[in-house]
Amino acid sequence: MNYTDIFILGWNLNALMFVINLMVAMRILNSNDAGVLHKESETLRGLKEEFDKLYPNRKYDVFITYLFPFTAFFRVSFKMIEMKMFFSKNEGTRMYDFMVYKYQTDINRVKNN
Repeated sequence: MNYTDIFILGWNLNALMFVINLMVAMRILNSNDAGVLHKESETLRGLKEEFDKLYPNRKYDVFITYLFPFTAFFRVSFKMIEMKMFFSKNEGTRMYDFMVYKYQTDINRVKNN
């Protein structure tokens, strides 16, 4: 296996994680009522605006991880493991609860430092 094959494998795994992210998002959108989604998106929008103030270059960071082989794969794999642990510890929660939890913990981590 040469370097080209390794890079192609890494980018294919990054693309796989991008597709998995899209499938999870579509499943969540299809499983909820439009009114509930609107209320949840308003809450998440406020948290995201505060998060973006604290991490202004975050979107570039995410974009760059998909350009380098394997980085998005490992990053998304870690997030999925983190989500599974969150859902197993907090039964009856949804993706919305996890997103609020992540935004709040990241914001509080920066404010406390």
